[in-house]
Amino acid sequence: MVKDADIDSRGTVPQPPHILVVDDEESIRLSLCDIIRAAGYDVSGASSGEEALEILEARPVDVVITDIRMPGLSGLELTGIVKEKYSVDVIIITGYGGEFSYEEAWNRGASDFAQKPIRSKELIARLKRVLKERMLVAERKEMERQLLELTITDDLTKLFNSRHFFQQIQSEINRASRYQHPLSLLLIDVDNFKFYNDTYGHLEGDKMLSRFAEVIQGCMRKNDSAYRYGGDEFTVILPETRGKEAIKVAERIREELSGISDAPSGVQGGVGVAVSIGIAEYRQGEQWEVLTKRADEAMYRAKRSGGGRELLL
Repeated sequence: MVKDADIDSRGTVPQPPHILVVDDEESIRLSLCDIIRAAGYDVSGASSGEEALEILEARPVDVVITDIRMPGLSGLELTGIVKEKYSVDVIIITGYGGEFSYEEAWNRGASDFAQKPIRSKELIARLKRVLKERMLVAERKEMERQLLELTITDDLTKLFNSRHFFQQIQSEINRASRYQHPLSLLLIDVDNFKFYNDTYGHLEGDKMLSRFAEVIQGCMRKNDSAYRYGGDEFTVILPETRGKEAIKVAERIREELSGISDAPSGVQGGVGVAVSIGIAEYRQGEQWEVLTKRADEAMYRAKRSGGGRELLL
């Protein structure tokens, strides 16, 4: 019977951890598998390091329990490969404790080290400890990811914020300069947004900006990134893109945005909204401030010429 406590936050029953036992002695391998399986874990067995690597390629594994002395790849060699290529913990067990040290095992990346013969309770206790530490590390990484996302994401639009833009545009310029690759920048401003705010209120204005952000995201390509630059201004970084190609992206964004009515839901009337888009292609040796200023100037020229258009400068 599945209990409520066994159901995760997504409403699904989590799968038990998968443990891979690696030992060339079949009797020992099968015995360890039986002990681990009886404790409620999913378990597979491999008779060599080479077979273990094949299993790791074929399916997810949480913990590898390996003997040290085996034909072909030794347990220490296997541990080094596993820690380099996979996000998997390793417990090393050996009947030759005098020939190997804890330090050597840890230097290879092992999470624990035990000697044969190992009692069932000790094996499961060590496995539980490694799995608990593994879970804590995963939770910490997820918390760090969420905190990082909060620091680089605009609360309203869920696009990246201007702080992250300043970091990313410098990174993209460095890459474009190093590899002589094209790079373009869009600066998007909502025409007459102050009038919209004054007419319908700031709450409706915020809703409009959120809808704009969704449209912009829908028009982006795989390597593009969008940011709320400030107020009603957005910017889009277009790596590997020349100015003429950037114009096409800007046209697509402008046309999609023009399909949004400027009247709030439930209010009669309203016409399609308009945006002015400035476009600038990176010039070799140019600082990010200059590139951004050129895109800004192009946007204001588009706005002064009547708005609802894009301009490459």
